[in-house]
Amino acid sequence: MDGKDIISDNIFQSISEAADALNVDAYVVGGYVRDYLLNRPLPNDIDIVAVGNGIALAEALSNALPEKPKVTVFKRFGTAMLRHNDVELEFVGARKESYSSDSRKPIVEDGTLEDDQRRRDFTINALAVKVNANGFGTFIDPFDGLKHLENEIIVTPLDPDITFSDDPLRMMRAIRFASQLHFTIHPKTLAAIRKNAHRLEIVSVERIMTEFNKIMACERPSEGLALLFETGLLNHFLPEISALQGVEEIDGQLHKDNFYHTIEVVDNISKNTDKLWLRWAALLHDIGKPVVKKFDAKIGWTFHGHEFVGGKMVPRIFRSLKLPLGNTSKYVQKIVTMSSRPTALTNENVTDSAVRRLLFDAGDDIDDLMLLVEADITTKNERRKRKYLNNFREVRERLVKVEEEDKLRNWQPPITGSEIMKAFNLPPGREVGLIKNAIKEAILDGEIHNDYESAYSFMKEKAGDILEKN
Repeated sequence: MDGKDIISDNIFQSISEAADALNVDAYVVGGYVRDYLLNRPLPNDIDIVAVGNGIALAEALSNALPEKPKVTVFKRFGTAMLRHNDVELEFVGARKESYSSDSRKPIVEDGTLEDDQRRRDFTINALAVKVNANGFGTFIDPFDGLKHLENEIIVTPLDPDITFSDDPLRMMRAIRFASQLHFTIHPKTLAAIRKNAHRLEIVSVERIMTEFNKIMACERPSEGLALLFETGLLNHFLPEISALQGVEEIDGQLHKDNFYHTIEVVDNISKNTDKLWLRWAALLHDIGKPVVKKFDAKIGWTFHGHEFVGGKMVPRIFRSLKLPLGNTSKYVQKIVTMSSRPTALTNENVTDSAVRRLLFDAGDDIDDLMLLVEADITTKNERRKRKYLNNFREVRERLVKVEEEDKLRNWQPPITGSEIMKAFNLPPGREVGLIKNAIKEAILDGEIHNDYESAYSFMKEKAGDILEKN
């Protein structure tokens, strides 16, 4: 195979000339080569390996380019980086690495091109294309990366036990690439992940979450989530999800496997949203079930209140995984806590008051909440599935009708606390809150319209009774 097409961009010609002037062999390696061959969108970063001084090559290229881009040097790592036409070019001298058992940070020495390819995580990421004039476009593929790319398999260049023990984050990357590319992990490589799963403990949770969130952003996150569970990796950072797996039977009555149900829900919602944190809400929506699971001889398995228990678990999980707190954590907690509310509205006898309260509590997140409850339908019975979807369609219609009439999204009280104090000559305090709450409840119950005039009339008429009762 000819690699000239891969490096047809003018920047590679400039690199070629700079490398030849320094008498240094240079190669483009890694993700850029892989994604070009897979006809995927090309990354905006390109790795260049120089058999020699990579920093000197970066500086020579900068001097040769008209805009003379700034070269950022990382002496500790022996690398240099510059930007050209919104592309980040990273230069490194060919190197070999060795590791100690308690760290994923390698000891680095100068090496050959093959040493550099050998230290890479997977054969499909070890492909190199020469950019020098002599041999321009030649593939260097000592580990059959082209064949593995064609056969859609993830394989390590070295013994996978060594690869994963040296740098355990590569286990997460193996699963991430399998999920992103829809590739299969080679059986020997997969077995090594299972064997070395405990080594993930030396990797920072921030690095783990970077890879995990890339899995969650995939077209079908379930591919990666299932592999994480089956290899034992998931239990090292999200045991609450692993705990969902399993089916228990008592008196011939079974409950569904909530782990495989959950990852199907994540896939379902991913068809309709790219929102990472809504996908997280789908992942966590049933985490309270193992905590509250009970068997009742009359009605079978129950999971009463699992959404409230799960919602309370969310902040702790986000803190332990060093995920964003504040509004992000609160959003996921809110969606998880409310995940059963729309289902209750499918009952024919549900009042408009219940619909108003759902809309009031969900606010602008109501559409995301509805996406989750619709994704939560995983029955394989098509008739039942259509029935559930029709029920939720009717709930959506009622929500639209109520919103048009009462404008309850992100509701603001039509009467302010200051206006209540002025009307009744009250100081700030509990009484003001009681009146404001009574107005809110009257609006949600449909007793009055959500406007200033109706609220003011209600306040003048009812405030005395409210204060007297309390």
